[in-house]
Amino acid sequence: MSSAATTPPSVDKVDGFSRKSVRKAKQKRSQSSSQFRSQGKPIELTPLPLLKDVPAPEQPELFLKKLQQCCTVFDFMDTLSDLKMKEYKRSTLNELVDYVTVSRGYLTEQAYPEVVKMVSYNIFRTLPPSDSNEFDPEEDEPTLEASWPHLQLVYEFFIRFLESQEFQPSIAKKYIDQKFVLQLLELFDSEDPRERDYLKTVLHRIYGKFLGLRAFIRKQINNIFLRFVYETEHFNGVAELLEILGSIINGFALPLKAEHKQFLVKVLIPLHTVRSLSLFHAQLAYCIVQFLEKDPALTEPVIRGLLKFWPKTCSQKEVMYLGELEEILDVIEPTQFVKIQEPLFKQISRCVSSPHFQVAERALYYWNNEYIMSLIEENSSVILPIMFASLYRISKEHWNPAIVALVYNVLKAFMEMNSTLFDELTATYKIVCGVVRALL
Repeated sequence: MSSAATTPPSVDKVDGFSRKSVRKAKQKRSQSSSQFRSQGKPIELTPLPLLKDVPAPEQPELFLKKLQQCCTVFDFMDTLSDLKMKEYKRSTLNELVDYVTVSRGYLTEQAYPEVVKMVSYNIFRTLPPSDSNEFDPEEDEPTLEASWPHLQLVYEFFIRFLESQEFQPSIAKKYIDQKFVLQLLELFDSEDPRERDYLKTVLHRIYGKFLGLRAFIRKQINNIFLRFVYETEHFNGVAELLEILGSIINGFALPLKAEHKQFLVKVLIPLHTVRSLSLFHAQLAYCIVQFLEKDPALTEPVIRGLLKFWPKTCSQKEVMYLGELEEILDVIEPTQFVKIQEPLFKQISRCVSSPHFQVAERALYYWNNEYIMSLIEENSSVILPIMFASLYRISKEHWNPAIVALVYNVLKAFMEMNSTLFDELTATYKIVCGVVRALL
């Protein structure tokens, strides 16, 4: 399987979130956390010696004690409580991260349940509700996890644990099971982009190391997407899950299983219909293209699916669809192109005629693509009659001079491809226009 999931950021790095709205960029980034304590008394942790300061034979036992200490969860919404103990836990987590990275012999069988227990105590929680029901991920500041100073190190530790040369999936599978994966997937709805980035790497590592969990992971992602499309239209981690899927699809064996083809048609294609498509469209388009490179026979149902869901009132989405179609056409086989050329170019003709200049411009850019041009030239007798009327009318009427210039270039290209047909269509168009004018 391809290892396309990205390495998580370094421990000291804090990811920013690019802002698209000046008004909302001025808002203070909010913090929230579901990790809190009900009791008011301070937490006291008994200081333990550093692992490096004890003899090697004693280190595995001390390692377990430190894991147990780190199961203690602090209230980070109370910024003044337990400051000394919070810092002690943070330094202990840092020590554990370094220890699992460089040490050998620490991964005894007794360590596996303690590692999973410590990770579970820290990361698994009910996510805090969004501050506003009108939260817009493109515009609004995300609610950051207040406990991140500890949480980030727990994720970092767990990734190093999974990547350790001594890691044995045969032992770990008793503790990293379906329930663990379900809880992990729920965390992908976290508003904090830093957490989703770590989750992406953790899930990818688990998928790679636990063969028995692969089908279950795919099925649960399938369920998350179906719920997202048909019920909630809200889930923060769609882009990250699609990024993992892109790598998974890349590793599919041929011929593709029926379940994989069904996932493409029943889940990935309908994902194009949601309002927040722009947040994950790049990752979705990558997954679609991966499928088509695996099995070119899927090209026709994919393109017909996109045409079926083509946006009627959103120009931004039309531009995205056109960009994705070009990616598909870049890898399409000539035999598949012939099957979809008529409905495809009827839609492109409508896009070229769009009063929204970005839609028209994006469609006309297809003629700058050498491979698409070669396909058009081979099938000009079919495509030219579909496109001609729109192009000729736009060349005379469109309000935007840049679009008119692009249309002239396309008409010139068509004339050079098939001058006889071009002349026939021109003559017919002028006759029809003359008749219409006479009737009016």
